Amino acid sequence: MLVETNDNEEIIPRIAALDIGKAELVACVRLPSETKTGKRLQEVSTYSTMTRALPAMSDRFRCLGVTRVVMEATSDYWKPVFYLLEAAGFEVWLVNARDVKHLPGRPKSDTIDAVWLCKVAERQMIRPSFVPPPAIRRLRDLTRYRVDLVGAATAEKNRVEKLLEDAHIKLSVVASDIFGVSGRAMLKALINGERNPKTLAQLARTRMRTKIGALEEAFTGHFTDHHAYLLGKMVARVEAIEADIADLDRAIEEVVAPFADAATRLDEIPGVGLIAAHTIIAEIGLDMSRFPTAGHLCSWAKLTPIIKESAGKKRGRNSTGHGNRYLARVLGEAAVGASKTPTFLGERYRRIARRRGKKKAVVAVGRSILTIVWHLLSNPDARFHDLGADFYDTRIKPDRKKRTHIRQLEALGYRVILEPAA
Repeated sequence: MLVETNDNEEIIPRIAALDIGKAELVACVRLPSETKTGKRLQEVSTYSTMTRALPAMSDRFRCLGVTRVVMEATSDYWKPVFYLLEAAGFEVWLVNARDVKHLPGRPKSDTIDAVWLCKVAERQMIRPSFVPPPAIRRLRDLTRYRVDLVGAATAEKNRVEKLLEDAHIKLSVVASDIFGVSGRAMLKALINGERNPKTLAQLARTRMRTKIGALEEAFTGHFTDHHAYLLGKMVARVEAIEADIADLDRAIEEVVAPFADAATRLDEIPGVGLIAAHTIIAEIGLDMSRFPTAGHLCSWAKLTPIIKESAGKKRGRNSTGHGNRYLARVLGEAAVGASKTPTFLGERYRRIARRRGKKKAVVAVGRSILTIVWHLLSNPDARFHDLGADFYDTRIKPDRKKRTHIRQLEALGYRVILEPAA
């Protein structure tokens, strides 16, 4: 049966493609011939990637009537070129290098790559990657740097724990967080020269005071001045990073102010806090028209199984691939947080974890959260409504049991007619 598709076979009349390097780029422009019908004219030029050279390229494109500029995502070298052409009013496409890889066995050079990219782009055989608008990009820079700083602080805290183990100080055995209020006071005392286990244990606060005896045992070790010197450097580094994170949080609050309503609505999702909401907005933006359906967004985020089929057989293990690592991380953390709540998402996690394991459950709940996010951002008036932890028992299980019993009776030769009870 013939099915109509939405493919557009029209060739882009005036298009440019860029092969970008660190120091220079090669630009290929293709446009229709003015003298010969059906023929194309082509110009290949090399430009420096310095800021003063790029306006000349932009002016040349404007003189030739170029409407779309396509470039590969090469490291971070594409960013200044993309931003300049975007500000100049061109329709700029960033494409995945894997989508435009040249045929194997052919010669390869920057010029050949630029021409090949231009020919593929003019026939509309590639799709643009998602590049958020400038306001979202600024928020993304802040949230991503915050993630990196949190990772640096965690690495430094791990070094502190290893140093204490080297000195036979077993503080991490007694305290779940050695950088809590009590733990910090004890670490500062060690740095300042205190070595008496009883004195150190008495620095415990609130609930930690119930573990005074265990703390005295934990501080009975061989902590030397060498350890104190290293510990002082590490603790100072942790505190400096935490101060930077606090400054970043204030900067994020200022940048995210225009999107505060969307962040508040995302905060209502179980497992998603304001920090996670800011990160999600920074990674996917607010304009969901870029993703026609929630499934498109989940596919872009690599939260759907990759289809690998050949000769009628499906291959692979239904892996999802590697997508945006910042988005995947925050969705994974949100899924773990939701798993501990008496909500629909929490029950969904527990049901899948029992059958398929925790890792698959985290991915499945992360996809559910992203689907909810798409609906909330697509409709500014939408609010999150929890289906409840008993959703499966009250909605799905009765129907499933009913269908199962009907099939069993029909297999025995009975014709089943259901009537509601009085």
